[in-house]
Amino acid sequence: MPDLFRFQVTEEYEEERIDKYMSILIDSLSRSFIQKMMKEDKVLVNGKPVKANYRLKTEDEICFELPEAVEPDIEPENIPLDILYEDADVLVVNKPKGMVVHPAAGHYSGTLVNALMYHCKGSLSGINGCLRPGIVHRIDMDTTGSLIVCKNDIAHASIAAQLKEHSIVRRYRAIVWGVIKEEEGCVDMPIGRHPSDRKKMAAGVRNGKEAVTHYRVLERFRSYTYIECRLETGRTHQIRVHMDSIGHPILGDPVYGNRKCPFQLQGQTLHAMTLGFIHPVTGEYVETTAPLPGYFQHLLDTLPK
Repeated sequence: MPDLFRFQVTEEYEEERIDKYMSILIDSLSRSFIQKMMKEDKVLVNGKPVKANYRLKTEDEICFELPEAVEPDIEPENIPLDILYEDADVLVVNKPKGMVVHPAAGHYSGTLVNALMYHCKGSLSGINGCLRPGIVHRIDMDTTGSLIVCKNDIAHASIAAQLKEHSIVRRYRAIVWGVIKEEEGCVDMPIGRHPSDRKKMAAGVRNGKEAVTHYRVLERFRSYTYIECRLETGRTHQIRVHMDSIGHPILGDPVYGNRKCPFQLQGQTLHAMTLGFIHPVTGEYVETTAPLPGYFQHLLDTLPK
């Protein structure tokens, strides 16, 4: 049976188009997919179907159902997973360096999704499409650490809403170029697609989306600084772009910073260490910690002070 969802509109979304509101509420749903649902009368407001251009009113009740997920046309693969937490609704994995999260051009096997399909035996949310079952957020291929995976659509909707509200705790560890003088700081600068290089993101660009990164110094070295970053928002490449924007790009980053790394590294020294969220079913707070990978800890032990 399809999953049924109900949401009540709050005052801040008064007069917002319903298709835009739903894409904000669950950012893994595209507006075109939402509009298709509306054409099929799968979205009701106060019990009646509406068009995509319907303007919301405070306390409107939106009810919609998602069709049953299509069986993904990807192969389950018996790839070991480092599982930090798991129950019937969600799991948190510690993603290794070099692993792509979901299949895409050039990466149709060996991805986290291939491993999840084998481990979960098909019990994954379908909201994000047949190539990304269970995936509600991502981290870059060469970023390591914690990633939430959802086993059903109810869990997916809850975690997606928490991500949209910026209520999920996400703390990263990174080594950056240069010695940061202040003990802590905040980069509050919108991020959007780079104006001339569409494969990159950039800070402070026109029409960029709000992005806020808090950082604090953990240890200083002769030419580098070990920091913790706390995400208030979750834009693509956010920490990498923000730290580069203040003159402290992440060590090993092949895209941002334009500095030749003196160490044999595979991409940026960035690790998603701590992840905290409200469990979508029990309502209890869950927090996991992914230990630093070996290469990262070795660097910290050997960098000159």
